Amino acid sequence: MKYIDIKDKSLNELEAMLKEKKVLLFELKAKLKTMQLTNTSELRDVKKDIARIQTAITAVKA
Repeated sequence: MKYIDIKDKSLNELEAMLKEKKVLLFELKAKLKTMQLTNTSELRDVKKDIARIQTAITAVKA
């Protein structure tokens, strides 16, 4: 996901995306702890997506 893709979305859409990504991050962390996660770079990607969404939310509110 790139910032260009999310910068034009509404606040409600961004918050829904943020919630979805946080749930995904929780699931990935649980898989990591139980040794079921094979691709650990997914964690980094999801964290970066969360940061991008939060940046877009800040831009919409300003």
